[in-house]
Order: sequence, then structure tokens, then C-alpha cells
Amino acid sequence: MEKLQSVYYFLDLAGTFAFAISGATAARKRNLDLFGICAIAFIVACGGGIIRDLCIGAIPPAGLTNWPYLVVAIIATLLTVGLFSMVERLNRPVLFFDSVGLALFAVTGAQKALLFGHNGEVAVLLGITTAVGGGVIRDVLLNRVPVILEKEIYASAALMGALLVVLGNYLKWISGDWVAIIALTVSFTLRILALRYHWNLPVPSNNKLPLDE
Repeated sequence: MEKLQSVYYFLDLAGTFAFAISGATAARKRNLDLFGICAIAFIVACGGGIIRDLCIGAIPPAGLTNWPYLVVAIIATLLTVGLFSMVERLNRPVLFFDSVGLALFAVTGAQKALLFGHNGEVAVLLGITTAVGGGVIRDVLLNRVPVILEKEIYASAALMGALLVVLGNYLKWISGDWVAIIALTVSFTLRILALRYHWNLPVPSNNKLPLDE
């Protein structure tokens, strides 16, 4: 169990790093100052995990009490600011690092809920919350429509990753390490393919409906 927890802790920090780059890049493009960039990066990196911890009773949340999360977020932010010209050369860098963080946090969020004794339904929902929570807060603060409210396959990719973690935990066909690898690979691949080939969820007709008075 300790080995499994250490694996998920490493993945959690990796997700923190990826989401911090995503947040810092988005904030930098909005011409925020250094404090604003650091604040957005930390919120994106730890916001979803803080919401998850509050929901499962892991108080105070790890994102606020465990110093490595803050350090990782700051390092990612400084690297993004210092090497911003290199980061911009990546194809749509915010979306790429956001996809990495999405997959990692969907896996670690679901696993932490299971470790705290919650059932599969709670684990899946909190896996999604962990994955998308920080991004939603980022988009609101930067005055953008949150991605999960649009037609893109975003939360659906997180759902797939969290669901695989829960199924792997109950079926126990393979080790927890392999479950984590498979789940995050599937989640990340689904998100990237959706971006590459413009896969979207169906949307209602664009015909405007009268507003309720």
C-alpha cells in the first residue's frame, strides 16, 4: 500500500507541474504581472485537489499544507515565464499541458477517494472534480468560458480515466501501478485525439430559443 501511495503521490506532483505550466501560460498570455501568473498557476495546479480533499474530509487539504505542491507550482511558473518563447513553440501549449494534468489528476483524484474509503461513484465524481476543478477556476478568473461547458471532449476524458481506476480497484486483474498507467494513458490519448481530430460531444440546434420572462 505504501508503494502504491508513493506512486500516486508522484503522479499528483507531476499533474501539479503540468497544470501549473498550463495556468502560467494562460496568465502570461493575458499579460498578468508575476504575482498574478503565480496565483493563477497555483490555483490551476491545486484548486481541483483542494476541492476533492474538502469533499472527502482530508482537512486541511494537501495542496495547502504539503509544501512540495507549492514548490512544484512555483518552479513550473518560473520555468514558464523564463522560457516562455520556448513554451510558445509547442503546438497549443496550454491545451497540451492541460491534457497532461487532466489525465494525471483524474487518476490520482479517484485513487485518493478510494483510499479514504469512499465508493466507486464518489471516486469517479471526485476524480473528474480533481481533473477539471482548477481549470474551471482559471477560466472564470481569466474571463473565459470554462472548457467543460463547451462541446469539447474534456470532462469525458477525465471520466474515462477515473472510471478505469475504479474498475481496476474492484476487479484487481492487474497491479495498481499498471491500472494507473493504463488509466492516465487512455485519458490523455482520448483528450489529444479529440483535439487533433476535432471530436466533440453533440450539441443542440443553434436555433435561438426565446428567453423566459
